[in-house]
Amino acid sequence: MEKDTKKEPKDPKDVKKDQKEAKRRAAEAARKNRTTPGEYFRGVRTEIKKVVWPTKKEMGSFTFVVVMACTFFAIVFAVIDYSFLAALQAVLGITLGYN
Repeated sequence: MEKDTKKEPKDPKDVKKDQKEAKRRAAEAARKNRTTPGEYFRGVRTEIKKVVWPTKKEMGSFTFVVVMACTFFAIVFAVIDYSFLAALQAVLGITLGYN
């Protein structure tokens, strides 16, 4: 004899109960996997100990490179800005109040 493999449709109330139970189990599992603030900060301390901090000499050279890069890009963008302004003034024949 063959078994009937068709499942009978569930009652909507049973479906809602199953969904609620699944949500409850998921929430319980999430609570079990949470770390406490103490565990979190112990982990932070452990990771901070692994960091290789730059020396004073390296920090000075990194700072110099950043300042020079910022200065360079500020000059480049200022030149581009003034160029576009001059081009628009020439093409459109506009003047600004401070000329």
